[in-house]
Amino acid sequence: MTTEPLVLRDDHGAITHLTLNSPKNLNALSDEMLAALQSEFDHLKDDADQKVIVLKGAGRAFCAGHDLKQMQAARQSEDNGAAAWKDLFDRCAHLMQTIPRLPQPVIAQVNGLAAAAGCQLVASCDLAVAEEEAKFGVNGVNIGLFCSTPMVALSRVMHRKQVFEMLTTGKFLTAPEARDAGLINRIAPAEGLEATTADLAATIAAKLGSAVRVGKQAFYAQAELTTSEAYALTGEVMVENMLNRDTDEGINAFLEKRPPNWS
Repeated sequence: MTTEPLVLRDDHGAITHLTLNSPKNLNALSDEMLAALQSEFDHLKDDADQKVIVLKGAGRAFCAGHDLKQMQAARQSEDNGAAAWKDLFDRCAHLMQTIPRLPQPVIAQVNGLAAAAGCQLVASCDLAVAEEEAKFGVNGVNIGLFCSTPMVALSRVMHRKQVFEMLTTGKFLTAPEARDAGLINRIAPAEGLEATTADLAATIAAKLGSAVRVGKQAFYAQAELTTSEAYALTGEVMVENMLNRDTDEGINAFLEKRPPNWS
């Protein structure tokens, strides 16, 4: 018997759909799942034909976080698991940091549960659409494990006091609460989740790809700088963008009230 891949890839024109495909354990970020997802992202980073990536989970959850059974098994090693856990969290951190470095915007399509590292994954994506009944939490504190690594991504996109409350109480956010806190962009009924995400992806894919790529890179780069440094950087990016012949065509098309003819 053949085993289905842990991550399924399905391209719809310029939009790539990646599906975490381990529904029996709620798409947990096992060693194998991390490797499979990292591999897909590494292939996509040099794929100029794909303009948007949609990331979703098979079954009744988006992602339940790390595989706790696998983590506990590491305790049998001579160092009680320390080296294995350090390696796991390093690889997970690398995966989360890969997402903003990809040239394509990544949209998390969240169904059901996004917990712990699964919630971190949502926060690491550039955009997120969730179904009405989705739940978001970093509930490791309930079992004595503070979600320190998920905290990094969450505290950079959400209200900090809201994040700290989640981390210290294990409280889950509803989809409306997650949207108000800045974790997700849009909410849709379960039956409309696919269509709502597809509409957002198609809107972005219709834009000039080179402009979106340079803009995404600048978006994250400027956030790490002082205000004056950020303006200096983005001014240079704007000049680079203006020198693109497709941008010249886009501006002329706007002035002439016609659709652009991009190469």
